[in-house]
Amino acid sequence: MCRIGAIKSLNYVHPSMALQLMQSQQKGHDNSGFAMVMHDLGGIFENYKHLPTLSMACTDEGIKLAEEMLHEAGFQRVMQWVPETNPQPGLDINAMPNYVFETFDFPKHYRNGEAKEKEELLLDMRLKLRRLLEEDEQGFVYSFWPDVITLKEIGDPRDIGTYFNLWQPDENFTAKVITAQCRQNTNYDIVRYAAHPFHLQGYTALANGENTFYLKNVEFQRKLHRGYIGFESDSQCFLYTLHYVHRELNWPLHYYKHVVTPLPFDDIRQREDKEQLLAIRQSLAHLEINGPNTIIGVLPDHTLFTCCDAKKLRPVVVGHTDDTVVVSSEVCGVNEVLPQRDWETDIYPNEREIVAVTNELEVQRWKQ
Repeated sequence: MCRIGAIKSLNYVHPSMALQLMQSQQKGHDNSGFAMVMHDLGGIFENYKHLPTLSMACTDEGIKLAEEMLHEAGFQRVMQWVPETNPQPGLDINAMPNYVFETFDFPKHYRNGEAKEKEELLLDMRLKLRRLLEEDEQGFVYSFWPDVITLKEIGDPRDIGTYFNLWQPDENFTAKVITAQCRQNTNYDIVRYAAHPFHLQGYTALANGENTFYLKNVEFQRKLHRGYIGFESDSQCFLYTLHYVHRELNWPLHYYKHVVTPLPFDDIRQREDKEQLLAIRQSLAHLEINGPNTIIGVLPDHTLFTCCDAKKLRPVVVGHTDDTVVVSSEVCGVNEVLPQRDWETDIYPNEREIVAVTNELEVQRWKQ
């Protein structure tokens, strides 16, 4: 069982908090990797929120190839952050030669363009970069999006934190939303792209469990959108359905729950919105999920949410203080980072609701 967690705060927080959140939950295969996606960036990236940042791990040749492609497309680099690594002897980490986080200005003919046009450009560039670097395994491109940074690595999370000097907080590398997982994919080959969280056009998702409708989801999703690729993990389907329902169909978030875990037909027929819900079941049946899982997601506006499978077979808890909300697959993770909270206000989401956290840290519970 995977371990997942998320932090959303009114203040900028450092990834060390995410490492602490995950550390108390580790067991078994959980030392096979660590990955995180950071939204609403602070530190050295705070003044560049409107510009896309490329997150990638690559060889020396990979850097050259990627920068040449971006330069030819008209992107101009305005800022680069290369983390100082600490390669101590004996660390359990399958490190890449380079980790690059570069912020770019848009090509001149896009700078005054519509947001939608820019967003499609960034997706196309990420897909092109991925295809380019996949040849001869020159690198991995995790995200290319404004106000988002992604880091994924194979190894023991403690050692990964040591390697990237993430155990000691600093003000240069922070965010107001951080999602993290401390386990690599164990159902399939261990590759960096398979590590949660997954990101696409401002949407992030990660999951604790498995999706037994994986093949049904994949066959349907491959035809829906050019960005639905890879499928290195069954949990990627959760992200693609979120993206499709919320961005492509432009439906409110609470309909995501109706798509992935639809109500029984007898319950639907008793509702005022039965026509809409029956239409969803009929048209999007192949996006339904099954099996034990808990999902944590982030929307482009930084809304954080969580929901469970229809039988509540995987745990999740939401704890909060006045300035911070933590979502964790186990309560010990929340205890680690928010020991001072009022534990009696913790929320244990049930099988028929979405718990969402706004940017004002209002915790909303939406019944399905």
